[in-house]
Amino acid sequence: MDKLLHLLSKNSQFTDAELASMLGEPVDYIRAQIKEYESKGIIKGYQAVVDWENVETDYVEALIELKVTPKKETGFDEMAKICMAFDEVEAVYLMAGVYDFALIVRGETMQDIGMFVAKKLSTIESVVSTGTHFIMRRYKDKGINLFEADKQADERSLIL
Repeated sequence: MDKLLHLLSKNSQFTDAELASMLGEPVDYIRAQIKEYESKGIIKGYQAVVDWENVETDYVEALIELKVTPKKETGFDEMAKICMAFDEVEAVYLMAGVYDFALIVRGETMQDIGMFVAKKLSTIESVVSTGTHFIMRRYKDKGINLFEADKQADERSLIL
């Protein structure tokens, strides 16, 4: 894997100077590489990894398994485009195995996700079956550790 891309995928807030220093390259070269990656669509965007459990907002996430009958002309691409168009869908992955797609879906409540699956996903003509798995807690996301064991209070009594 390209070292520059690897560093940016771990932390997109590195400055050009920091990246140049880490890679032993001139700053101008790093800037040009990043611009080239962006113009070619290799770098699609930059995002913060948010630990939503620490934010005062209600949300629920689920992994939805989707088994479909692909179309002869477009294969799985047509279904992927349909799924990506829903605001509730955060991610769409083509899978190998028992089901065809894995979707990460977000809603305010479990009922919201249930209704999304029942009224929107399962009604699509080529959908054969769905399976919903609610995400209870994220421990690690996009390579970032979200589980801070040291924050867990030690409630044992100290006896002197």
